[in-house]
Amino acid sequence: PGGVQLVGGESRCAGELELEHQGEWRPVGGYSLWTLKAAGVACRELDCGSAVSVGDREESSERGRPVWEIRPDCVESGSALRECAAASDLFPSFLNLTCSDSVRLLGGTGLCSGRLEVNSDPSDPSWSSVCEADFDQQDAQVVCRQLGCGAPSVLQGALYGEGEAPMGTKEFQCGGHESALLDCSSASERSTCSPGTAVSLTCSEPGVQLVGGESRCAGALEVKHQGEWRPVGGYPPWTLKTAGVACRELDCGSAVSVGRREESSERPAWRIRPDCVQSGSALRECAASRSSLSFLNLTCSDSVRLLGGTGLCSGRLEVNSDPSDPSWSSVCEADFDQQDAQVVCRQLGCGAPSVLQGALYGEGEAPMGTKEFQCGGHESALLDCSSASERSTCSPGTAVSLTCSEPGVQLVGGESRCAGALEVKHQGEWRPVGGYPPWTLKTAGVACRELDCGSAVSVGRREESSERPAWRIRPDCVQSGSALRECAASRSSLSFLNLTCSDSVRLLGGTGLCSGRLEVNSDPSDPSWSSVCEADFDQQDAQVVCRQLGCGAPSVLQGALYGEGEAPMGTKEFQCGGHESALLDCSSASERSTCSPGTAVSLTCSEPGVQLVGGESRCAGALEVKHQGEWRPVGGYPPWTLKTAGVACRELDCGSAVSVGERKESSERPAWRIRPDCVQSGSALRECAASDSSLSFLNLTCSDSVRLLGGTGLCSGRLEVNSDPSDPSWSSVCEADFDQQDAQVVCRQLGCGAPSVLQGALYGEGEAPMGTKEFQCGGHESALLDCSSASERSTCSPGTAVSLTCS
Repeated sequence: PGGVQLVGGESRCAGELELEHQGEWRPVGGYSLWTLKAAGVACRELDCGSAVSVGDREESSERGRPVWEIRPDCVESGSALRECAAASDLFPSFLNLTCSDSVRLLGGTGLCSGRLEVNSDPSDPSWSSVCEADFDQQDAQVVCRQLGCGAPSVLQGALYGEGEAPMGTKEFQCGGHESALLDCSSASERSTCSPGTAVSLTCSEPGVQLVGGESRCAGALEVKHQGEWRPVGGYPPWTLKTAGVACRELDCGSAVSVGRREESSERPAWRIRPDCVQSGSALRECAASRSSLSFLNLTCSDSVRLLGGTGLCSGRLEVNSDPSDPSWSSVCEADFDQQDAQVVCRQLGCGAPSVLQGALYGEGEAPMGTKEFQCGGHESALLDCSSASERSTCSPGTAVSLTCSEPGVQLVGGESRCAGALEVKHQGEWRPVGGYPPWTLKTAGVACRELDCGSAVSVGRREESSERPAWRIRPDCVQSGSALRECAASRSSLSFLNLTCSDSVRLLGGTGLCSGRLEVNSDPSDPSWSSVCEADFDQQDAQVVCRQLGCGAPSVLQGALYGEGEAPMGTKEFQCGGHESALLDCSSASERSTCSPGTAVSLTCSEPGVQLVGGESRCAGALEVKHQGEWRPVGGYPPWTLKTAGVACRELDCGSAVSVGERKESSERPAWRIRPDCVQSGSALRECAASDSSLSFLNLTCSDSVRLLGGTGLCSGRLEVNSDPSDPSWSSVCEADFDQQDAQVVCRQLGCGAPSVLQGALYGEGEAPMGTKEFQCGGHESALLDCSSASERSTCSPGTAVSLTCS
């Protein structure tokens, strides 16, 4: 169906995956890391049940043959295989899939649970549900085995919803030892069975284990699939955040450390993608078959864990006192003190306890423990402490919640504690953070906040001549709100991150790095911040703060624009000339006694420059961004879409994006690498820029005189026009002054197809003033301003601004 097939296997649901595109069948290359999760999507597209195994087959010829390269994350996002396929050169390795041709589980939480559907006739691809009354534990064992899952743990009617498939009328009679459901005998068909009784089945996930460590919760990570145990390779590197998911799947508490060991020769392994694991899928679903030289080692806390907190170092405390029984219990507030908390925080690899409180992170489902721990505070694990006799019970709402401090983060070698090389401490060891993947100012801002250091001013890299151990920290993990340590994977590096944060001023609660409520830290030895009174702050002071933060000139200075802060109101008046490089360089008058609420200074500085150079107008050319006084081009990698370019066009006050391309140069030069997902999240271009070198550079063309706003894409919206390039103001157009020929010209100018809808106020009334110019186009012009225009009219009614939909 749809030009997808499996060839060379034992049935139409097994073999080498091939795809047809433009009349040509090609195999799918085996190099992309396909997991069972991605294979499951292909099996569904083939109308073939669930994915049972995925592997790759090497061809003896080194040349190979042309293939489709298909990225698993694209397939997993719900796109059709063909949408995810890129033509690739000759390849010697090909993807092999086995799907279950006669049984499948739908609507469950993974590959091993869901509503059971059966296809009894390979020549007819229709599926039917099974009646609860016709299915027993032996039948369930066979289905779980056929799907490559563990033993059945739940067998229940309609657990995963009523299906659309017709109810089956066949009763299966399995002994439990068969390898497939259709190998079982089946009784005569019954006439019907009641709604709500379709069988739902949960099979256990096949094994995950840690081997070779000091307990069952430490060692080399291994995953079982199709009866075979294999270690998990050390690449891609795992963070503590990913390891935490594996620890939970092992029923082993929290992740304490994750490392790698190297071996001298390659052997078969699973390569497991961290993003797949963190999405909630079982480890086995995220595993791709690969050989490896390096292997993952995990240590989980076997007897304590923190649940429901904001990271690895906070949450509701649960304890497992008996390794032979994997059940967990909460601890009564009355039975737990500061010394006990010190031991738990140490055991989890966290810093000292900062908050110890009942039910801070919600009431748990675990039963309340009845054991009192008596620690001295020096022990390495809670179970090493003595414990008093068990009490009978304790009240609800008193389960212990604990917040430990995150272990250290520091900047070293800079001019202040808020500048220098970024280092993170884990398990007693300080290591620098590698310069790859490159960080943006937006990511650096999170680290500056974790350092209690104000806003990010710059982020750069320094190269060293020899590799040394470092942390690789993924920006998307940091920006999701996780602590730096949770996002760190062990890696060696030659290049290292350098950050500069503003040590004495910061803007909070604004829309980016250059706006927010102003807070000041006047004393480096005391990390407390205070707001500034509106009456004590003027335009010159604002110029200094904007300059100190690496932003442009102040554009708005107002009280409480970005909300009332929690910081105490400052009582110091700054007296700047406007030329100083930092607010603390300005003289300050004697402190005042107090100032009224609602008058804390809020500040909006302009974003430093963005420009297009070398094109036919100011709205076309090579994209350049200014940071710390320096203009640099934007590199062509990662490639930009029109959607991303549209954001840059808006930031340039240039209408809509018409085209985006790249030009190659013969030698590398410094550039900004700008991540499209960051730009599309609404951040300014400068916040999304990471320092890099490049050979290829972005070229954009924006429509300089027309734009469509508020529509569903680039080709629809409320029309606005800018008639004068020297004045960047836009106006709407009156419906009475605009006809089909005018619309043809606007659609052509925007790179869209012919106009399909022309209507007043379809996409909302704009804030732009109504234009008073009538355009008279023949329909053949390339731009609206090329058309003649009649004398201006005096006014036109509200609700009549032109809205336009081009195909």
